This record gives sequence, C-alpha cells and structure tokens, in this order.
Amino acid sequence: MLKKIFISAVLLLAVLSFVVSLLKGNNNNEKSVTVPDRVAVIDIEGTIISGGDSRDTLFNQTAGVTSGSLMRQIREAAADDSVKALVLRIDSGGGSATAAEEVGRELMRFKSNTKKPIVATMGNTGASAAYWIAACASDKVYANATTLTGSIGVYMPYMNTEELFKKIGITSDKIKSGPYKDIMSSDRPMTEEEKAILQSIVNEIYEQFVATVAVGRQMEQSKVRQLADGRVYTGQQAKNLGLVDEIGDYYDALAAAGELGGIKPGSDGLPAVKERAKQQPWEFLLSAQIANMIKGELLQQLQSSLQPGAAPAVVR
Repeated sequence: MLKKIFISAVLLLAVLSFVVSLLKGNNNNEKSVTVPDRVAVIDIEGTIISGGDSRDTLFNQTAGVTSGSLMRQIREAAADDSVKALVLRIDSGGGSATAAEEVGRELMRFKSNTKKPIVATMGNTGASAAYWIAACASDKVYANATTLTGSIGVYMPYMNTEELFKKIGITSDKIKSGPYKDIMSSDRPMTEEEKAILQSIVNEIYEQFVATVAVGRQMEQSKVRQLADGRVYTGQQAKNLGLVDEIGDYYDALAAAGELGGIKPGSDGLPAVKERAKQQPWEFLLSAQIANMIKGELLQQLQSSLQPGAAPAVVR
C-alpha cells in the first residue's frame, strides 16, 4: 500500500513538473523587451464589495469585484513607469459605499502622486457606487447613449419577518447590552428612535457622495443635490446634465486616455494597453492551492494505511 502511494505521488509530481515546463518555457532564454508607453485598464464589473483581493479558482468564479483587488491594481499602475494613463472600464450597478470610498481614495492618491490622467468608461451600467468611482477623480467620463448611470444616493435595506414567524409558530428573543444593540432586527418592528439613528447615518454617507461628485465633476453641491435623488439617467441625459463628459465606447475612452497621457498611438489609432491577466484553469491546477489539496489527500491515505484494520475510504 505504501509503495503504491509513493509511486503515485512521484508520478503525479513528475507530470505536473513536465506540464509546468511546457507552459512556462525556459526563463533563461527569455530576452529583455522594452515596454512601450501604455494605458493601464482596470475592469470594474458586477457588484463592488469591500474586502481583500479576490482570485478566481477552477470551480468558483468570483462574482463582482472587491475594493482590495481594485486598490492593488491602481497601485501597480502607479508603480509602473510604462503606464502613462489609467482607464476604468466600468459595468456595474453599484455596491458598497465603503468600497467606493476606498477605491476613490486610492484613485485620488494615484492622480496626486503620479500626475497621470484617469479616464472612466461605462458600458451597460455605471450607477451608484460605480458612478462614485467614475466621477471622483476622472479627467474624462465616457458613457454610451444607452448606458444607465447616476443613481446618486444611499439606502440601507432591512426586513421585518415578525408576522411570518408568528404564522409558522416561531418566536425569538435576545439578551442585549444596550437598547440599540439589535437595531435592524428582523423579528420586530423598528422604533422611531432607531429609524432616526439609521437615517442620520444614511444622510451622512449621502452628503459624502454628493461632495465627492461635486469635486470630481467640478459642480456646485446644490446642483449635484438636485440630480441626486436616487434616479438613474441614460448616458445622453447624464451628458446633458454634466454627469459625464462624452458619449462614446471603450475605444473612444482608450484613445482619449492615450492622448491625455502623451502616448503615441499604434496603427489602429489606439495606445498600447496593459490589462490584468486573468488566472487560467491550468494556472489554478498548478497552483499552491491544488498542491496543498493533493498533499493533504496523500497524508490522509498514508495515515489510514498505518492504522490497524483501517478501511481504505477516508471519512471527512
């Protein structure tokens, strides 16, 4: 049994090593290549959430994007001397206000420290937290005429399931340290005092949103507040109202970023692009994650074989 496990492990490692050598090639023979001036493109797709860097796996594609991932990409662009401009390619209905604040702060730091231009371009949607990010530090904001954007506002959802619980015979209670510790509890109505507390929080975040848009778009806060009732606008409506600068697609925005960054365009009239490389399935298979899984499985089999009378199956 031990001999079979050992042989299987050796063969598996040999196959993995061979595949790695084929896919990666011989690094010693690589020639240094001069990197041309280029535009860094950061994709902001799906729900924007606050958190660390996300990474896709073979079996789980991360939904949306995290502030940690976006902040890391912004810093990488800032540290890359070949990057002369930044494009934010956005297709998102929004997300966390905190995530938008984190990314917005990093974009303003990028602009302040590098003096490099930022251009935002919106696809189907660029609303709420996504518009916060687009508007906060961009030199130009592009949208398609049919893009849905705006939605400048804040809301805090909650649900009251008390009547449903009563119908199915469920009651709940709690011991709490203070009168507001279970604020937004779903098993009872919210008190007027609690509503006032949460409304003050929503109002404060809303004012920050309005102020961010006013500074980024160089508009009076009173004008932004008139537009910031939570509604969405088409790209054309947003342009007429001053919320976006130009009607155009991703390539229009890319060309504008190249021009602002002083990048010589290629034969297609566009600057060179630096995009984030997405992890491929084979990269996951050869990653430390799968290596640890294999290692754990082999150890479990080894331990089982050493136990007197142990069955071959592993119980988890």
